[in-house]
Amino acid sequence: MVVNSITERLAHLGFSEYEARAYIALLVKNPVSAYEIAKSSGIPTSKIYEVLSRLSEKKVVSILGEDGTKKYMPADPEEFIAGFRNGMESNLKALQDDLSSLSKETTVSYIWNILDHEYLMEKAHRTILDSKKTLLVSIWKEELDLLEPFFRRATSKGVHIAMVHFGMPSVRIGQVYPHPIEETLYREKGGRGLVIVSDSETALMATIHKDSRVEGAWSSNKGFVTLAEDYIKHDVYIMKVVKRFNSELITKFGPRYEKMRDVFNDEENR
Repeated sequence: MVVNSITERLAHLGFSEYEARAYIALLVKNPVSAYEIAKSSGIPTSKIYEVLSRLSEKKVVSILGEDGTKKYMPADPEEFIAGFRNGMESNLKALQDDLSSLSKETTVSYIWNILDHEYLMEKAHRTILDSKKTLLVSIWKEELDLLEPFFRRATSKGVHIAMVHFGMPSVRIGQVYPHPIEETLYREKGGRGLVIVSDSETALMATIHKDSRVEGAWSSNKGFVTLAEDYIKHDVYIMKVVKRFNSELITKFGPRYEKMRDVFNDEENR
């Protein structure tokens, strides 16, 4: 029935069942007394004045006359709907502003674990495309082959890319720093690494193991991001030194810089 449908819709707007029934009864016949409303709507007479008082507070009914001769008029449906809509939109806008302000003040950073290569690549390309200014990258050929189109889209937007690539890269995107001892690192770490830092705000770090297992994480946590950023920057500094002083480094530390990478001893070849 139409009345049941209207009652349900009014309930969604915060009306109680009795309030909805009273307003509908007034729309059908007005102006009328509280007793007449109770009689036509089926609301107990012991409750009707309380119901009408609440409707008056909501500006849905108007009261005509004095005590003993009071009669009630419903608000015009169009005016009621327009007023409710304006009030709701105003409240929602204020709530949105308050929630946004609260969110900015109480932002909590989480570290999301990533254990699947497909999800790792999805998170990587999202991180790349979300960047606005800079990308710091540490990557191997296998992942670069999958992510190259997204890096190129980032550069087309003016994003600056600094990339440490393990082994000689087959493509060059941004400023690339080839890492010369990828085989040694692969054996030591048991897999490939992937690190992407976007705008110094978010970071993705992962190891892709020889058996295809993935252990990784993504976060906007400042400590996590700084750790990832410093890791890549340190590799860039080292690659600049290696490029210019490789022969001296090999003489002092060995062909794979073994003694330089031994962090527990500070020795060199004599």
